[in-house]
Amino acid sequence: MKDVALQAGVSLGTVSNVLNRPELVSEHTRQRVLATIEAMGFVRNESARQLRGGGSRTLAYVVLDTSNPFFTDVAEGVQEAADAVGLALFLCNSAEDAGRQAGFLDLLEQQRVEGVLITPVDAGDPRIAALSRRGTPVVVVDRGAGPGHCSVTVDDVLGGDLAVTHLLESGHRRIAFVGGPRAIGQVADRISGAEAATARTSGAELVVIETAALNVAEGRRAGERIAGMPAARRPTAAFCANDLLALGLLQQMVRLGMRVPDDLAIVGYDDIEFAEAAAVPLTSVSQPRQLLGRTAAELLLDEARGTGDHDHQQVVFAPELVVRASTHLPPGAVR
Repeated sequence: MKDVALQAGVSLGTVSNVLNRPELVSEHTRQRVLATIEAMGFVRNESARQLRGGGSRTLAYVVLDTSNPFFTDVAEGVQEAADAVGLALFLCNSAEDAGRQAGFLDLLEQQRVEGVLITPVDAGDPRIAALSRRGTPVVVVDRGAGPGHCSVTVDDVLGGDLAVTHLLESGHRRIAFVGGPRAIGQVADRISGAEAATARTSGAELVVIETAALNVAEGRRAGERIAGMPAARRPTAAFCANDLLALGLLQQMVRLGMRVPDDLAIVGYDDIEFAEAAAVPLTSVSQPRQLLGRTAAELLLDEARGTGDHDHQQVVFAPELVVRASTHLPPGAVR
């Protein structure tokens, strides 16, 4: 930095301001310093800056499952907010493993990130509350949180209700819920909504088929279980806890020669890009994925960079049902 200052004919403080507080420097001077930096190939020592300042120019998002396109879409929204203020974003994949989640939270605190967004495996992990107490802001994404944190989520109970109500209104009375583990908050809420819709309809039955994970392979296994049931007890429709399960279930039905929606109507959740592109376009409960991420990151930045009068908010968006061919029979067809 001293060499840059000497070459550009400015003070060391001016170079520091160009790098850290460019709004304090005139445009002419800033451009002269930046041109000198470029010509000299100067790269500042970010590690040293962190040691002096006690923090880093990074946010972190601890994702539940990076193989699920839902979370990569949420992360795009987070990235938009981070880009707007010149911050880097770390993505950490807990892979639905509470131990991995705990390890990432410990590491991120050591790295002095400006704030942490998390879609938790275990919302009760004491490390989440400890981060906030020790000065690292935390926002919970896609899951409700208590008054100690901001959270941004979608009403998953309503989403489950919308999905099963749609199937009931289409004439189905024996409906499978496919999803798990129940310990994941979103799964529990979506089951609750499905149960509420079923309870309002006389003669309706919800058959819960719990899965070990929320992925395509588990959807295929659920399809095998449904196909293996006696015809008299076999559900005529299935509501899946996410689109990956629904796509796996749809694949298995096609492999076994069963027709969708004639033999089994299917509803997914999240409305990822692949839902509409499926062999039978998938009816799904849609969430505003990028808006979730962007809103969460903006709340985090307000807490991390605000004046200290930040109020924790619990933002809840409403889901919407997008009806496609996986539940919709052509006019005049007989179920």
